[in-house]
Amino acid sequence: MIGRITGVLKEKTPPQILVDVAGVGYEISVPMSTFYKLPDINAHVSVLTHFVVREDAQTLYGFLTEIERASFRALVKVTGIGARTALSILSGLSPEELAQAIAEQNLGVLTRVPGIGKRTAERLLLEMKDKLPAAKTSVTVGAAPSSGDDILNALIALGYHEKEAAAAVRALPKDVDVSAGIKQALQYLSKA
Repeated sequence: MIGRITGVLKEKTPPQILVDVAGVGYEISVPMSTFYKLPDINAHVSVLTHFVVREDAQTLYGFLTEIERASFRALVKVTGIGARTALSILSGLSPEELAQAIAEQNLGVLTRVPGIGKRTAERLLLEMKDKLPAAKTSVTVGAAPSSGDDILNALIALGYHEKEAAAAVRALPKDVDVSAGIKQALQYLSKA
């Protein structure tokens, strides 16, 4: 099994990268969360990997953090979830967001990920309860939603991607009210 690749990043074409290790180029599929954090071309990079061997292909999947790789490995163990679907889930949700959705049994968060329908999301909620590494952290279930949650939901309803909306909410002052927060977040997103 190949557990880590360390070398020079030669190509970045979503969702794949090419890492040169002593003259051998390894094609590695990565989630978008990892892709956005990669250094520039020709920089030194170290990627944790998961090697999948099938009858028709041998594929390397790469991650910058151990929690991403552990979440990926937990996802591929779910009935009906293949490596590509697991990669798609981790591209749409961080491991922490995924763990929180599983802990809260939040079907809506999972169905927003492209390629995940209601049945697949229900299967994920059922089979992954208490299996994600991030799920073992304390999650406040049933807490009153903060103004940040309301602003995030409003931005998503306006058509912004969840990661963009979350970045805009993080840029806001802590004690902003919902209406002012939405306006400020929209200004932030228009500049980005």
